[in-house]
Amino acid sequence: MATFGRRRTSSIGDSIARTRPARYTASEVLEAFAPQEEDAAPDTEVEAEAVEVLVPSRPLPVPVSPHTPDRLDQIRAQIAPLLMEQIDIESAARLSPAELAGEITPIVTELLHQLRITLNQSEQAQIESMLLDDMIGLGPLEPLLKRDDVNDILVNGAGQVYIETRGKLQLTDARFRDNNHVMQVATRIVAAVGRRIDQSTPLADARLADGSRVNVVAPPLSLKGPAISIRKFSRQTISLKQMARQGNISPELGRVLEIAAACRLNIIISGGTGSGKTTMMNAMSELIDHEERIVTIEDAAELQLQQPHVVPLETRICNLEGKGEITIRDLVRNALRMRPDRIIVGEVRGAEAVDMLQAMNTGHDGSMATLHANNPREALTRLENMVNMANLNLPYSAIRRQIADSVNLIIQVNRMRDGKRRVVAVTEVVGMEGEVITTQDLFNFRFTGEDERGNLQGAFVSSGIKPHFTPRAEYYGLDKALSAAMQAGQSEAAQ
Repeated sequence: MATFGRRRTSSIGDSIARTRPARYTASEVLEAFAPQEEDAAPDTEVEAEAVEVLVPSRPLPVPVSPHTPDRLDQIRAQIAPLLMEQIDIESAARLSPAELAGEITPIVTELLHQLRITLNQSEQAQIESMLLDDMIGLGPLEPLLKRDDVNDILVNGAGQVYIETRGKLQLTDARFRDNNHVMQVATRIVAAVGRRIDQSTPLADARLADGSRVNVVAPPLSLKGPAISIRKFSRQTISLKQMARQGNISPELGRVLEIAAACRLNIIISGGTGSGKTTMMNAMSELIDHEERIVTIEDAAELQLQQPHVVPLETRICNLEGKGEITIRDLVRNALRMRPDRIIVGEVRGAEAVDMLQAMNTGHDGSMATLHANNPREALTRLENMVNMANLNLPYSAIRRQIADSVNLIIQVNRMRDGKRRVVAVTEVVGMEGEVITTQDLFNFRFTGEDERGNLQGAFVSSGIKPHFTPRAEYYGLDKALSAAMQAGQSEAAQ
């Protein structure tokens, strides 16, 4: 067993027998294990409620009813300050989670004995897990992060934690002690990626170690207390074949998308918030040749590409002096000097659109990006508006010509009312007619009804139109496979 330093040499029994009341705040327990930053900003003004721990000379039973739903949480709250008295913070910080768990077990056992709290083995293990989550984890969020069926975790202050499962939001029993506890967890998250969250910087984007995306809004912007939004990603990479089995696409549509990726088409993935744009991009990127050099550009790195030659780039916010900011546009410009075969932009939302279009049209075929739009035609309009944000004073006809020459395919994904995410349209950019960008639909989702469980029914219908990129598919030897997939899509819809 690793050496675990103690704060004092007195025994646990002696410590418990002290009659002087000890006063702890919720933040003091967490701050001991919170990551430290240089030039840390002042704490938020949200006051933490003090937890009074009165340790009598003769131990008394904890006044907690065995029928209270949050009984274990109450016991944890009483033991936490006593545990912090018995450990040496510096020694504990050097231990791995497994080593730390092994070291606190006998201390927790002795504390429970001295306080005359009777727990079975499973309950004590839960108490120890909760204590570890508070010390080195994300507190009450840890059990939710371990669940594979959870897609989103949404914290609205200390007393309200929602999760999304199967496209539906549910209120959970998870609770923080107070808003200061939420702020401590948020600080731990953003500090791990070199960012900060406080009154001077109340907005922050970050990511967890597993790649999950995190957004934090702190008071005074958030009126109910700190708000944390976590977008979880599956530990297993998803493929187009897997999406076809789940009903997100049809096998025929999946085959057309595979051919589009293999033919190095420039692709825009469009959809609303939480519609599955990043998941679709991950599935499409799986088809990229492993010999290609890929540069990814995101606000918070969340793409999970499987290729060996990937260079992920991430933006940086400005410091307290307002200097040092690196935007997506800066990274797109720099990526052109990095000899990429493909450039993948996590989300286009501003002036970087003009640089992305130039990259797509200057030898970086097969590049991809996502943006927010309700349908493919709106996606083209949004691209046009974002190019105007660059203040280049280009005529509309020139902007539309640039879009028509750069973008080959738009994939529209939606989260439908039954909670399932589907590709509802695959639209090809054909060219220009006068000053209008012309498009043609290759596939559409046709709604036909719903079953007795509320699941929507429908079919992914091929238009039967010969794709405009057929000559490029012929160059790659995939024209026959493309034609067969389009015809099969029509036959499947007819059945």
